Order: sequence, then structure tokens, then C-alpha cells
Amino acid sequence: MLEQTSGVARVILGVLVFLSIFSWAIIFQKSVQLGGVDRKTTRFLQMFRAGGGLPNPRTLRAGSGRTPLIAVYDAGYAELQAQMNGTNPGSAKIKNTSAVGVEMQVAAGDEVRRLESGMSWLATIASVSPFIGLFGTVWGVMDAFAGLGDAGTASLRAVAPGIAEALITTAAGLFAAIPALIAYNHYLHGIRGVATRMESFASEFVSKIETLYSS
Repeated sequence: MLEQTSGVARVILGVLVFLSIFSWAIIFQKSVQLGGVDRKTTRFLQMFRAGGGLPNPRTLRAGSGRTPLIAVYDAGYAELQAQMNGTNPGSAKIKNTSAVGVEMQVAAGDEVRRLESGMSWLATIASVSPFIGLFGTVWGVMDAFAGLGDAGTASLRAVAPGIAEALITTAAGLFAAIPALIAYNHYLHGIRGVATRMESFASEFVSKIETLYSS
């Protein structure tokens, strides 16, 4: 069937194969990036809530593994220490809890942008690939009608090459679009969940330092 396709259909297939490979590369990257993030985040929160004070960020990082909440905690902890003039937390009073919350929100936004990198490509591939395949379908139908005109009769042999082009490009477009769409929806849901947990954690952190260090 591939040998019977025209040059235009082969170009379309080449584009769709490239988009499919590119989308799978992003899918595997996101799988590594987001793999186990819920479990690590849950462990991080358990360690954070276990003691009465604020644990050292390095201790949390070593115990929980890589989770976006680490960066948010680092930002809040650093701002807290800066307000206490670099002294050990607990030996001074905090000056501005709002500033701590702002720093944590900024860090959370940076983490969300990092997690969302590549997601726009998945959305683009999922939406564009079927239309590229549809273009190949239209081109194949045009070839089929051209074959009918050249043959002068409505025979299967005359229309087979054009129909083959239409079917191949349609299938290739769906093959590229469906995995990208499924992965986009799956990872977007996961990223939104992480973003919600970071926002909630920032509020929890600010509430805790107000209890511990405010006069």
C-alpha cells in the first residue's frame, strides 16, 4: 500500500510519523517527570507535619525525594531566615508573613511552568494531526477520481491506489493524535493536582510560621 502512494501522501505520512515520534518523546519525558510525584508529595507532607517546628529543607529532600513542594518550601524557608537576619528560626520573630507567602507562590508558579513545558506541543499534535491526515484523505480521493477518469470505467483497480492513500493517511493522523490527546488530558490533570497541593501547602506553611514565630 505504501508503494502505491503518491509523493504528496508520502510527505504527509512523513510529517505524521515525525509528529508521532515527537509526541511519544514528550510522553516519556512527562512520565519520568511526574512519575510517583503524588507518593513523594504525600511523604513530604507527612514529614513536614510530623514535628512541631520547621524541618531543615535538606532533611525533607533526602526523606521524600524529588517533589515540586521542595522548591516551594525552600523559597518560604529562605525568606523566613532572611527576615530573621539569618538567625536560626525560633530565636527571633517574623516580620512579614505575607512576604513569605508571596515567595512561595512565586516558586509554585515556576514549578507549574516547569511541569507544563511540552504540554502545548501535545495539545497541538492532538488537534492538528487529524486535519493533516484529512488532507491526505482528500488528496487520495482526488487521485481516485483521477484514476477513474484515466481508466474511463468505474473499476476497483482504477480507484484502489487513491483509496489506499486516503485510508493510510487517515489512520496515520489518528495514530499520532489519539495518544497525544490521552497523554495531554492525563498529565494536565496531574499537573493541576500538584498545583493545588502547592497552593494549599503555601497557606499551611504561612499559618504554621504565624503560630510559631509571630508575636
